[in-house]
Amino acid sequence: MSGRRFVQVDVFTSVPLAGNPLAVVLDGDGLSDARMQSLARWTNLSETVFLSPSARADYRVRIFSPRSELAFAGHPTIGAAHVAREHGLVDAARDSFTQECGAGLVPLRVTPDGGLCARVPTPKRAEVAVDRDELRAALGGADVHDPLAIDVGVVWIVARVTAAALATLRPDLPRMAALNEATRTTGVTVYAVAEGAGGGSAATAVEVRSFAPGDGIPEDPVCGSGNASVGAHARITGQLERIGATYVASQGRFVHRDGRVAVTVDGDEIWIGGRAVTVVRGAIDLG
Repeated sequence: MSGRRFVQVDVFTSVPLAGNPLAVVLDGDGLSDARMQSLARWTNLSETVFLSPSARADYRVRIFSPRSELAFAGHPTIGAAHVAREHGLVDAARDSFTQECGAGLVPLRVTPDGGLCARVPTPKRAEVAVDRDELRAALGGADVHDPLAIDVGVVWIVARVTAAALATLRPDLPRMAALNEATRTTGVTVYAVAEGAGGGSAATAVEVRSFAPGDGIPEDPVCGSGNASVGAHARITGQLERIGATYVASQGRFVHRDGRVAVTVDGDEIWIGGRAVTVVRGAIDLG
């Protein structure tokens, strides 16, 4: 088989054609930045990743949206780890390993259900002034609570909304892209807390939606970094007392790509995780 090994996986799901799709090139060495960006535009997925050897970790990933390279992103981290284990870059018998990305080294663990979880770069509140009225307008008029900018290697504007508002959002994507450009943020993530959330139940405690139109992603189906930012936002604003430090988030049903993200908030550390399933295996000729 000629060309470079190419895989497509669905992340944060164990069911093909759900969750968030990710394109993975296993033999990323020797490709120029421009070639990687061209492929990411061609796949037109929220992210495309390229794997290569690392002197610091078990392997290295470079992550591209359709418009730019990202230092970190959640679903590419989990999806790349799934592919690395499946293709022998990491011994599948190991229960922990390390991935290198633009934001540094990311520890990963295998979970008891056969999924994977990753510790995201230490979240912090970014020094970004979020104009509540402009955010409301970008979200189509939805009322927002506690808007903050959260940095998890990429910076999201995060706010809490009601479940009814989450279900009926009609974002003004050009206005949102302008807001993100003005604040130098990646996108907007909003979430609603479920009634009766908390107590460590397997039922979803929150529902999340993420938008990054400035990066060519009108709505990200299931966003790992967005969910990590929600965990940090919930800790900062006191919502964890209601949700619990370990919970399951739902995302994707509004774009017919339903997925689940397990989130654990342990002090300043946040872990995100879930399942992944391979749906395409083959090779790609990049010249």
